[in-house]
Amino acid sequence: MKSMAIVVRDDSYDKILTPLAFAYLTASEGTQVDMLFVNWAVKALTAEGAAALRIDGRHAAEEAMVREGVAKAGLPPEVYDIIKALKGTGCVNFYACSLAGAIFGVNEGNLIPEAEGIVGAAWFLNEKAAKADHYQYF
Repeated sequence: MKSMAIVVRDDSYDKILTPLAFAYLTASEGTQVDMLFVNWAVKALTAEGAAALRIDGRHAAEEAMVREGVAKAGLPPEVYDIIKALKGTGCVNFYACSLAGAIFGVNEGNLIPEAEGIVGAAWFLNEKAAKADHYQYF
């Protein structure tokens, strides 16, 4: 597989780990990965939003155990550090959805430097997802 597009919608700590792990695993094999963050997940592309991610619902009390497990698995336990590591592979691009950014307060002023920028969902679907070898939605 040469390219993969991923749309990330969920913003809880445990749910955002899955698309980031898929990106990490495929990028480590040289696959180009383009990720679009929509809905609440767009806030993960800000330093404050990434730091605020928590486990929701019935597993909330197990957050410390999950973070320890992430570290034992060899990943940084903080989402922003995972994003930095992914960007460091040279194979992963992060995009913020323009509509989600407008709704949830993400703009060029608070976007992390690892993000490529803010784009329209239609642009991402036409330019990245439609041309990718594989597409995932989380």
